[in-house]
Parts: sequence; C-alpha cells; structure tokens
Amino acid sequence: QVQLVESGGGSVQAGGSLRLSCTASGYTYSSSRYYMGWFRQVSGKDREGVAALDTDGSTTYADSVKGRFVISKENAKNTLYLQMNSLKPEDTAMYYCAAIRIGTGATMMDLVYNVLRVLRLGYWGQGTQVTVSS
Repeated sequence: QVQLVESGGGSVQAGGSLRLSCTASGYTYSSSRYYMGWFRQVSGKDREGVAALDTDGSTTYADSVKGRFVISKENAKNTLYLQMNSLKPEDTAMYYCAAIRIGTGATMMDLVYNVLRVLRLGYWGQGTQVTVSS
C-alpha cells in the first residue's frame, strides 16, 4: 500500500523560505505510474492545487505561486519536494502531497486547475502546516 508522509512545514516570516518533502513508501517515484502534486488548504476553504509534476519532468504551477515555488523529485530518495521562496502570509495553509495514478482520466493539469477531479484519486499524505507571518 502506498503511503505518503510530508515534512518540512513550520512558521516563517514573510519573505522567507521553506522546503517541503514528501516521502513515499510502497511506491517508487521512478516507476512513472503517477502524477505528483502539492496542494494546500485553509480551514473552511476548498483544497487548491499548487504545483504538479509529470513523469517526463514537466511541471505546472498555480498562478499565485509561479516564480516563487519549485516542485521537484529525487528518485534515489523516493522524495518529492516543494521549494517555497518569497513566502507571503496568504501562503499560510496545510500543505498536502498526492500521487495521482495515470490512466484514471485525469491529466497533470487537473492537479492544479481541477482539484475536485483528483481528490478521490490516488494517494494523499496527512499534511504539514505552513504559517507565514507578516
């Protein structure tokens, strides 16, 4: 069974940086069977897509984080990353990683632009809290 565990969250002042990690067990990132993505959710609001990574290395980002966040993976460590720079108070949220199986009808773009379509697909971590103070 696939399990994803996020880490790296914390509290930081505006303008600071954090790097989130998502380590998988029961699944090898190099197997190319899943799209990988980062999402975030503020209490009382819908979960939103932040960044997505395709098996060929292509990426897509939400407009709100373009130029500030970078998604990447390290196959040798079976870990997905989200480097977050120039953080803003509006980035405060619980951040989740997910592995969405390819072939379910969803596309990599859905991870950012159509989150409702992928919420029940694949595997999700338990989240890590990011708090950005002004």
